[in-house]
Amino acid sequence: MTDWDDAVAHACSLHEVYMEKWWGTLCPKVNGKGFMSPGREAGSFALSVTHPEKQMLLETDPGTFWETDHYRNYPMLLIRYGTGSRERIELYIQRAWWDRMSKAQRKASGMTERP
Repeated sequence: MTDWDDAVAHACSLHEVYMEKWWGTLCPKVNGKGFMSPGREAGSFALSVTHPEKQMLLETDPGTFWETDHYRNYPMLLIRYGTGSRERIELYIQRAWWDRMSKAQRKASGMTERP
């Protein structure tokens, strides 16, 4: 991802994603639930992930995935713009989206299994 607009464009390409305020900022949502937001830290955005995924991403690619005390113990992490991990970032955006959809939305999207 090169910037917030690039990350949002990918998120909005997913089934039933729309932009709506979340924590006071326009963010991608599905099923009434936000899953990513512009980071409070320059050069990054925040993405919802499961705790096990968070630990694995922080350990395996700290150049892309990182956190501050603000996100510690919370199922979100920061993703730096401009890294070579675009495919991996897209996968985790898709997982965050999938996790927030209803079963009916998953079926309608053709994604009945988690990416």
